[in-house]
Amino acid sequence: MVKQLTLYTGPSCHLCEQAKTILYPLISQQGWELVEVNIQESEDLKQRYGTRIPVVALPDGSEKGWPFTAAQIGRLLDI
Repeated sequence: MVKQLTLYTGPSCHLCEQAKTILYPLISQQGWELVEVNIQESEDLKQRYGTRIPVVALPDGSEKGWPFTAAQIGRLLDI
């Protein structure tokens, strides 16, 4: 399985910035890559995530929406 997290974000999203502050140290420790996807680029993504961002999606399709802690994401990465 590819060790890639997707972070669904939006423009001027202060919660997304907080999420990245949590995620970047974790992914560097675990050897994961973070791909940021701006939901404004897709009408489907805006409808799906518009009120939920930031949302982290794992390669297996599982998702964790905000709010989340470093410990919660760390447990997901250990899967």
